[in-house]
Amino acid sequence: MQHNSETEIKILGLCVDFPDKNSGDIIHALTNIDLEIKEGEFVSLVGPSGCGKTTLLRAIADLQEPTSGIISVKGMRPHEVRIRQKYGFVFQSPVLYDWRTVRRNICMPMEVMGIPKKERSKRIDETLEMVGLTDFGKKYPHQLSGGMQQRVGIARALAYEPEILLMDEPFSALDEFTKEKLHLDLLNIWKKTNKTILFVTHNIQEAVFLSDRIVVLSPHPGRVSAVVDVDIPRPRGLESRDGDDFNHMVSKVRHSFEGV
Repeated sequence: MQHNSETEIKILGLCVDFPDKNSGDIIHALTNIDLEIKEGEFVSLVGPSGCGKTTLLRAIADLQEPTSGIISVKGMRPHEVRIRQKYGFVFQSPVLYDWRTVRRNICMPMEVMGIPKKERSKRIDETLEMVGLTDFGKKYPHQLSGGMQQRVGIARALAYEPEILLMDEPFSALDEFTKEKLHLDLLNIWKKTNKTILFVTHNIQEAVFLSDRIVVLSPHPGRVSAVVDVDIPRPRGLESRDGDDFNHMVSKVRHSFEGV
C-alpha cells in the first residue's frame, strides 16, 4: 500500500433519497454512510445493481445533492473541490467528441481551464505515454477500439492533474483481454501518480485485484455492509489472481453482502 495516514475523504451519516417517478414514494438510495478514504489509497465500491455505488460516487463528485449528512474532502465541501478542478472523472463510456482528434479530446478540459498552450501540449504528451497511446494522438475516436477510447478518457481525466480520480465502472463494457491489460495499466498509472482512486464496479475479482480496500454496499436501502482490507502483496500481476489468497479474498467479499 502506498497511501499515507492522512484522511482525504470523510463521509458521515450520508443519506440520499429520490422520489419515485411512478409511485411518488421516496426511494432511499443511500442511508447512514460513514466512510474514510486515505490520501493515495485505491478504494473500490462494490455491490449489486441498485445499491447506490454510482450515487455515492456522484455525491462525492458534487454531481448529486445529499439529502443529509456530511462529505468533507481535504476539509472542503465537494462543491469547492469540484470548482478547484481537484476531481478527475472517468465514466463507463468515454464520451469523446467524434470531430476532435485524440489529442484535442484530451485537451478539452485544459482549454476550459485556461491552461497555456505549451503546458497543455506537454501534459498531453505525458498522459498519452502513460496510457500507451503515444502514436495515436492524431487519430479520431472512430478509428480506435473500445479499449483505446477508454484509455483516452483516462488520459483526459489525468491531463489537468486532479488529486482524486473517480471511476464509474470504466471497464465494464470491455472484453476480458482488454480489461486485464487496462487493469495493469491503471495500477502502473496509480503507482506513478500516487492519486487517490475511488473505483465503482460490480465485479468482485476486479475490485480485489486493484484495491487496497473494498467497500461493500448492500441495497434497499443502500448501506455499507462491510469494508474489506485487501492484503494481497503489491506489485500485483495477472499471476496474483491464481493464488489461494486471491480466491479467499473474493469469497470474503462475496459473503459480506447483506440482504441481497
